[in-house]
Amino acid sequence: MSPALAYLRPLIAFDSISRRSNEPVSERVAGWLTDLGFDVEHTSYLDHNGVAKRNLVARRDPVTTVGDPAEANAVREHSVGNQLLHRGPSGLAYFCHTDTVTADRWTGPGGNPFEAVEVDDRIYGRGSCDMKGSLAAMLAATGRVNVADQRRPLWIVCTADEEVGFEGARHIAQHSREFARIRATDPVSIIGEPTRLSVIHAHKGMIGLRIHSHGRAAHSSSLSGVNANVAMVPMLQTLAEIDERCRHDPTLRNNDFDPPTLTWNFGFSDGMKTVNIVPDHCTAWVSFRSMPGVDGQELIDQIQSRADELGLTVHRYPGGGPLHTDPESECVRDLCRLAEPFVGKSVSGTVCYATDGCALPELTQRIVCGPGDIMQAHTVDEFIETEQLENGVRLYQSAIEHWCC
Repeated sequence: MSPALAYLRPLIAFDSISRRSNEPVSERVAGWLTDLGFDVEHTSYLDHNGVAKRNLVARRDPVTTVGDPAEANAVREHSVGNQLLHRGPSGLAYFCHTDTVTADRWTGPGGNPFEAVEVDDRIYGRGSCDMKGSLAAMLAATGRVNVADQRRPLWIVCTADEEVGFEGARHIAQHSREFARIRATDPVSIIGEPTRLSVIHAHKGMIGLRIHSHGRAAHSSSLSGVNANVAMVPMLQTLAEIDERCRHDPTLRNNDFDPPTLTWNFGFSDGMKTVNIVPDHCTAWVSFRSMPGVDGQELIDQIQSRADELGLTVHRYPGGGPLHTDPESECVRDLCRLAEPFVGKSVSGTVCYATDGCALPELTQRIVCGPGDIMQAHTVDEFIETEQLENGVRLYQSAIEHWCC
């Protein structure tokens, strides 16, 4: 069994869908990282349902070579004491998440989403593609790089709750001392989401809103109730008008993306299950994907203004802004070159999905690149191709050697 598959099988076995704790899988990953020579920082929190979640920020420093003062000095600048200053080469940081989407409707081979099944050069299982396969590839790649050859630091960051709003990434940005070191050092940062190993220099952000209308319940035969839907109806008209504008207004487009629009999406419900009660609440939701140069703030302001007129309340979810790194920057061009053996000669591109990069805007060299196909993520028979997994190991090994050795 290949090292990557040896990591992936037990990773899939952990049921770490976002509504459950990811502490067990984090404990296993932390043990592997320790065995690979990393110092591992744990940061924990309770999500909004009171479920325990854990992030890992691990760092492997180079071993100082006696008799090489220049290298020794560079190493010392990275690792001495609690200093967060940096001069010279900055190393590499890899980011992934250990949570997965739900597996309630799983139809893959074997019938168990938490048991890796290999069929026709594919490994099936929840998280195999998004993105435990990527983490397995990075762990295997790290094991192939001798720490004695390392000259700059390597970080591996594993977050919780990426699938439900980047909560884990926001938590490390606020509470992790080791992430503060990453922020100050600003290394090349690879987010290992599935791209079939193509290099992605930009992706859309994600913004969500909930709009609440409050009424008063009563028996529907009386006039004593206040139907919460009445105030919501004109708001729905406003949301529909914004939807139409997003489809056609050239000022709300970025042609670097496909589709080039904000992909405005909305709906509503009063949750009522009987017709003889006056609805006392109604909630509408909005989701859209911001782009570099098109943040959608004017549309949020329009909703807030209309809500104030109608006596509605608006709640904005944290979400995150888009990711954009200059496609002509050295880090993007270097990763494109390293990826050529696996994807051919190419330039970097964009994608419309979002990653933890939304919550880490302080890092200026964020790039998305990982094994697997996004079309397999979140599916009822999720899989990663064996070839993608093993090529991911090779590409990540090349990246570690390039930026750390």
